[in-house]
Amino acid sequence: QVQLVESGGGLVQAGGSLRLSCAGSGRTFSMYDMGWFRQAPGKEREFVARITVSGSNMYSSDSVKGRFTISRDNTRNMVYLQMNSLKPEDTAIYYCAAGLFVSGRTWKADYWGQGTQVTVSS
Repeated sequence: QVQLVESGGGLVQAGGSLRLSCAGSGRTFSMYDMGWFRQAPGKEREFVARITVSGSNMYSSDSVKGRFTISRDNTRNMVYLQMNSLKPEDTAIYYCAAGLFVSGRTWKADYWGQGTQVTVSS
């Protein structure tokens, strides 16, 4: 089992940057693909980015591609989301998630953090 705690959210002006951090606990952290999701008011939770166990492969949604970068440090049980060129539509609660990758199956998150608020003002 993995416990996840996000930090780094806040209020930023459009065009600015934020770096979200996610601290994981548990000896099995490095076994999990890690991801970031977000949920804006009145909308469903959506996928933002994912990084594989080794960190060699990363995936992101079209809405953030070229602006957001996911990374991880397995020695520190940490996952990061660097967010640049932020837009008001990026305003949401951002969640860190962990899930095992199973070949042939769509990746899904099994463990979630409590979320951190990101607000982008215009």
